[in-house]
Amino acid sequence: MSWLKNIIRPKIATKTKRDMPSNIWEKCPGCGDMLYGKDLEISARVCNGCGHHLKFSVEQRLEHLLDEGTWSEVEQPHLKADHLKFKDRKSYSDRLRVARRDRGRRDGIVVGNGKIEGYPLTLCLMDFDFMAGSMGTATGNGIINAAEIAYEKKQPLLLVAASGGARMQEGILSLMQMARTSAALLKLKEAGIPYFVMLTNPTTGGVTASFAMQADFTLAEPRALIGFAGPRVIQQTIGATLPEGFQTAEYLLENGMIDAVVPRQQQRQYLGNLMNTLSLPKAFKA
Repeated sequence: MSWLKNIIRPKIATKTKRDMPSNIWEKCPGCGDMLYGKDLEISARVCNGCGHHLKFSVEQRLEHLLDEGTWSEVEQPHLKADHLKFKDRKSYSDRLRVARRDRGRRDGIVVGNGKIEGYPLTLCLMDFDFMAGSMGTATGNGIINAAEIAYEKKQPLLLVAASGGARMQEGILSLMQMARTSAALLKLKEAGIPYFVMLTNPTTGGVTASFAMQADFTLAEPRALIGFAGPRVIQQTIGATLPEGFQTAEYLLENGMIDAVVPRQQQRQYLGNLMNTLSLPKAFKA
């Protein structure tokens, strides 16, 4: 084959293939259209075609909701998490280690203070990217701390909920957070301090069965899945066909379970108007 090598010379690569960023285009889960990344940034990750609300990170939500430069995070205390030494295919300690590395935080709860339309408030956000926003001891402590801050500052508390439910690796300790958070929020209610909740997709399990549905004003994003067990589990359990749109934000609004369905682009203004209606004081401006 030496004569063939003399005729057909080896190819010389003159150009290298550029790595294509993975966030240039994204497929809409609602209508299937391909959405341009820059357009999604402008629309707060809402599809301009069908209105589907795509996944929104904690960082993106803070930037979208709050007045610029007003966010101040409150660091949460470090806890010993793996009390039960739980292990399935992986140990709970290993799962936590991976989640902490990937998300750059200790757990799936973020607490801090900020302003919306000039109104100061305390915020508590659940990070679905951290073990599906599951409710563990750190989540309970974060919500209790947020309630205490709101109580001391005499300002509203806004919780943005996103969760798959209780964190199974913490067993009964996870379920205890339902009672602990409910008691902390009752203190706000007795003091007349407003508690707002924004339900996002999905909000399920013990989170829905406790602090996520105890607000003075319960809002939700369009088409968010909200419920205790998932529709498939319920349908298999009761052996009946569920109504169309069951457990969506719109279905809950129609049946009196929540107060409003608010598109993402309107949430800051809506919350500002709500606090204005309640005659809450604005922050002093020099």
